[in-house]
Amino acid sequence: YQRRVRAFTSRMDEEDSDLRETEVVTKYKTAAEIANKTIANLIPLIQPGKTALELCQQGDEWITEALKSVYTKGKIEKGVAFPTCISINNCVGHFSPLAGENTTVHEGDVVKVNLGVHIDGHIAVLGHTVIAAATSSPPQQIEGRKADVICAAHFAAEAALRLLRPGNKASQVTAAIQQIAETFHCNPVDGVFSHQMERFVIDGEKYIPNRANLDQKVEDATFAENEVWSIDIVMSSSDGRPKETETKTTVFKRAVEQNYLLKMKASRYVLNEINAKFPTMPFTLRAFEDEKKGRLGIVECVNHGLVSPYPVLYEKPGEFVAQFQFTALLLPTQTDKITSYPRLPFVKSQYSIEDPKIKAILAMGTKRKSNNKKQKKKKKKTTDAAEAKPDQPGQTPVTAPAAEAMDTSN
Repeated sequence: YQRRVRAFTSRMDEEDSDLRETEVVTKYKTAAEIANKTIANLIPLIQPGKTALELCQQGDEWITEALKSVYTKGKIEKGVAFPTCISINNCVGHFSPLAGENTTVHEGDVVKVNLGVHIDGHIAVLGHTVIAAATSSPPQQIEGRKADVICAAHFAAEAALRLLRPGNKASQVTAAIQQIAETFHCNPVDGVFSHQMERFVIDGEKYIPNRANLDQKVEDATFAENEVWSIDIVMSSSDGRPKETETKTTVFKRAVEQNYLLKMKASRYVLNEINAKFPTMPFTLRAFEDEKKGRLGIVECVNHGLVSPYPVLYEKPGEFVAQFQFTALLLPTQTDKITSYPRLPFVKSQYSIEDPKIKAILAMGTKRKSNNKKQKKKKKKTTDAAEAKPDQPGQTPVTAPAAEAMDTSN
């Protein structure tokens, strides 16, 4: 296993994986296209009566099948970069159930779906929130706390996108997230981070806290050109301090720096499967050929730090959690949001954004002059070449009396 990890590292050192390389950008965008298509196909299936298990299975199957038709020449690593998760209502995330689990979607549920794809270690992740409804019923505008938390997450994600530019700081994004949350009388979920991503690394050293924690000192990252970021905004209608329950963790990631001689046969089977199939990316136990042995063997792996768990956390019963996640490339002339699902839940909040500073952020464009052009035209004043419009037709969040998003029904 260590030899394989060293091989990954060697390849990363030898091969230029910088966004200045056209082929690197193409790999990111190809992975993003598969993620976008998968979630676009999956969301219409999120209807009353569907189980989280079958939705997660379908998402992973579509990703695997789509990857078979791209980069077919040579030995290129490609696969699921984050297993499909379906987290309902007060479940914060990482819910990717195993066989026999029968959590079911009901009418009006707030459902979060997120997944990831990678090609040659170039990762694209995506998360979206919908409100489950039967396709046969006409769309109904949703109000109340469901609307508030969805709007808070959506507009915070839009603000984060616009602040994600070279020279800006992570603390600026965290502050905007907090201010927007307060506008909608919601709270950012504690313990959630947006991460810079690198080749074969889904959670790099730079990160943005979803919520400021005065008790925890964090380095205030500065964004730089040619970086890749996973922006993950998670909002709660409650206090934003979720807890673990009896729901078992099923998503893990190999801690590449850790080694231990395991005692149980099932544990050694699990570790061999991980090292062979998921050496660097998060995985679900559902992906093991012998799922039963996987459940048994993962315990010793966790106890000795060989894998890091992605726990399933919950807010208080009766509360709601919304998530919007996307991948962005900090290219020389723009921040390119490469993963998204354009159709938003049909909701209307009782609150609206009035703060001039937040309005100014949301009105910003995502295109900018490159550093080279700035150096050539130091004396010339420049403005953004174009604006990135919010994912809403005919309406911007900064002028609307109440935030409203479009119908997700097909």
